[in-house]
Amino acid sequence: MPAQPVRLTFEGHNGAELAARLDLPDGPVRAYALFAHCFTCSKDGAAGRRISEALTREGFAVLRFDFTGLGGSGGDFSSTNFSSNVADLLKAAAFLREAHEAPKLLIGHSLGGAAMLAAAHEIPEAVAVATIAAPADADHVLKNFHADLERIRTQGQAEVELAGRRFTIEKQFLDDIAEQTVRERVSHLHKALLVLHAPRDETVGIDNATNIFVAAKHPKSFVSLDSADHLLNDPADAAYAAGVIAAWATRYVGKAPEAVSETAEAEAKGVEVSETGLGKFQAKVVAGRHRLIADEPEAVGGLDSGPSPYDLLSAALGACTVMTLRMYAERKGLAVERISATVTHGKVHAADCLDCTEEHRKREGRIDRFERRIAIEGDLDAEARARLLEIADRCPVHRTLEAGAAIVTREA
Repeated sequence: MPAQPVRLTFEGHNGAELAARLDLPDGPVRAYALFAHCFTCSKDGAAGRRISEALTREGFAVLRFDFTGLGGSGGDFSSTNFSSNVADLLKAAAFLREAHEAPKLLIGHSLGGAAMLAAAHEIPEAVAVATIAAPADADHVLKNFHADLERIRTQGQAEVELAGRRFTIEKQFLDDIAEQTVRERVSHLHKALLVLHAPRDETVGIDNATNIFVAAKHPKSFVSLDSADHLLNDPADAAYAAGVIAAWATRYVGKAPEAVSETAEAEAKGVEVSETGLGKFQAKVVAGRHRLIADEPEAVGGLDSGPSPYDLLSAALGACTVMTLRMYAERKGLAVERISATVTHGKVHAADCLDCTEEHRKREGRIDRFERRIAIEGDLDAEARARLLEIADRCPVHRTLEAGAAIVTREA
C-alpha cells in the first residue's frame, strides 16, 4: 500500500531546525525505522525514498531527515562533522521516542551507515541495523577531497567540490574524523546487522563491507548488490536493496499487529484523534487499522500536511455518496462503469442560498453549504441518471448532515 507522508521538523544537535519526512503505512505500524542519508546527500535521495516505500508496504513507519546544513535543514554545514551527524541521529531517535515510538530498525547509507553504526549503541530500543555501501572507518570520506587536505589543514578551511556542488570543509571536520572508531563500535553493537554492498562500488570499496562484517558479532548477514553503483541510481538496484532490508527486518521486529476488523475496532474504540505536537494543528487520526493526518492550511497557521476537518467531512459525504450509488446500481443491474463525486464546502448567508431548502433559507446568519457534483459513467438513459441523483440524497452521511446529530461530550 502507498505510504502516507508527513513532512515535519525537529530540533537538531545545535538547535537548528531539521527538515524531516515520516512515511506511515496504510494500516497498523509494525515498528518505526530511522534512515540516515549519505554524505552531502538528502533525505529525498532515490535510495532513501525507495527503501521507505518498501518498508511502509511491510508495515514500517520510516523517518528520514536532512542532516544539519543540508537539504531543507537549517544550520551551517561547514560547522558539522561526523560527531554532529551522530548527534543529529540521536535527536531524531529521541523525537520518534517522544512523538510516536522509539525506532527498532536503523538504516544508514554510505557515511550515514557509519554514523548509524556509531549511534546505534545509544538507541537501546533498536534491535536491527542495516548499512548500505557504508565505510568501515569514517575517515574514508577524506578521499573525496584528498587534493584539498593540505589546504584545509594549513588555512583552517577550504571550499571543495563534492558531487558537482561546492562545500566548505573546516579543519575541525578532519580532526573529528580522525578520532572515530567505527569498527570498534561495530564489535560491541549487540544488535542484528545486515551489510549490503556492491562489489564494484568505486566510491566505497567492497573491502569496507568485509571489515564491518568481520568486526560484527552474530546475528549478521551480508548481501551483495551486484553491479549497483554507490548511490543506487538505478531504480532496480534501490528497489532490490529495499526489498531485502524489508524482508530481513521483519525477522527481528516481530510480526505485524493482528488485523482487527474495522467494524469491531470502531465499536470498541471509535475514531481516535490526537495532537502530534508538530505545528499548531496537526493531528493523527486512527480509525480501526487505518491512519491518516489531519491539519489546517498554511494560511491559517497549519502545516498543510493533511486534509482539514471540513475536507474530511466533505470526503465522508463524497465517499458515502459513491458507495450508496454503487450499491443501488448493482441491485438494479444498471450499466454503471464508474462513479465519482466532487464535494465543496463553504459558509453562506442563509437568505442568499437560493438552491437550499426553504427551511435552511429561514435560518438566521450564515449556514454551512455543501455542493456535490456527481459524475456517472456508463450506458444509461436520462431517467436512470435522474434516479441515481435522487438516490444520492439517501446516503447515510447526507441524511446525518441534513438532519443534524446529537453530540455528547464527556471527559476521558
